Amino acid sequence: MQITLDRQIEQSHDGIKATDLLAQESGLSRQRIKDAMSKGAVWLKRGRSRKRLRKATEVLRKGDHVQLYYDADLLARSADAPKCLHDAGGYSVWFKPAGVLAQGNDFGDHLSLLRIAELSLEPKRATFPVHRLDRETAGLMLIAHKAGVAAKLSSMFQERQIGKRYRAQVLGQLAESGTIDTRLDGKPALTRYRAIAYDQTRNVSLAEIEIDTGRTHQIRRHLAAIGHPVIGDPRYGEGNKNEEGLQLFATALAFTCPIRRQAVSFELSEAFLRENCRYTFVSAS
Repeated sequence: MQITLDRQIEQSHDGIKATDLLAQESGLSRQRIKDAMSKGAVWLKRGRSRKRLRKATEVLRKGDHVQLYYDADLLARSADAPKCLHDAGGYSVWFKPAGVLAQGNDFGDHLSLLRIAELSLEPKRATFPVHRLDRETAGLMLIAHKAGVAAKLSSMFQERQIGKRYRAQVLGQLAESGTIDTRLDGKPALTRYRAIAYDQTRNVSLAEIEIDTGRTHQIRRHLAAIGHPVIGDPRYGEGNKNEEGLQLFATALAFTCPIRRQAVSFELSEAFLRENCRYTFVSAS
């Protein structure tokens, strides 16, 4: 069930609680409205400000806009918990499991890394996005906690000053190494890969991948285009279905710390992937 509401508060509803108004307008129970609020699916526009409304006792004023983006399936979803691997104060490094969003959308943020970090980090602090991973992709992500650090890290990503490496299982036997430069969405895109191993029984290759650009689903689209789609990709390729989910992982980040000005690097080991992801690879003997 999906319900979308956008109501401007008139004089007759001035002073009404948001939970009461939304329950009346949507037909949902107050408890469901409160749950949607806690998961980031209710928004309040007041003047020029628009923010998620989480306070169940919020009283609406004339001229307010209250918005509900209710998706029962989305609000009922759960995912494995992210792990903070390093906290530098101004930024932190996380392992994002598959199923967790980089950041939320209008329909909620309870499965977003930013919200989870906001709730779980001590001391509490703001969270700012600096890059993204697809929902289906597990791996390393950076979160900034100060606006200045966020701007610096975002600029470093844009200027390719942050090294990123991925690991993927793909259908078929890959060449030893290669470069894919097919344009995506009319823009330049460059993907480099190196084959690590080949499982003849499954007809699956294990590859390390680096990208110089960050187009939407770049790795997945590029590999599918050369006939080696990522195993478990729900959108691209044929013959690559997999019950264990998408076998694409962001495994390494390397950059100069914007706070201490020292080189830092983070890498997920094979053991970490096996323990925290639905990841298996057994090459032919």
